[in-house]
Amino acid sequence: MRKRNIQIIVRLNAREQQNLAKQVKKSGLSQEAFIRSLINGYEPKELPPPDYFSMTRELHAIGGNLNQIAAKANATGHIDKTVFQYEANRLRKAVQDIIEAVTAPERRRDDGDHSDMGRDRPP
Repeated sequence: MRKRNIQIIVRLNAREQQNLAKQVKKSGLSQEAFIRSLINGYEPKELPPPDYFSMTRELHAIGGNLNQIAAKANATGHIDKTVFQYEANRLRKAVQDIIEAVTAPERRRDDGDHSDMGRDRPP
């Protein structure tokens, strides 16, 4: 038996439906899950950039390697500077890639024709 067996029908106008569809698509959730989140007091976030998960895996791997280096240095009283520098450089590069992916502006995908600018139209 289903956990959710109560069906509610909601009527929307075309603009409301388009707005809902746009927000649902940005969240990556199903329409039902999106609405349930709102009902339960949560505002669904937009999906992260496509390479977000690979970036977090990379950071976890680097963190694990740095932790092993620190444990070995603590146990032996000696640090392998070459390995440490390699991992530190990987970390810097990963952080730089994340900053670029999240905050760098993206090139517009239009044809550059802005002749319709200034016309009265809905936002």
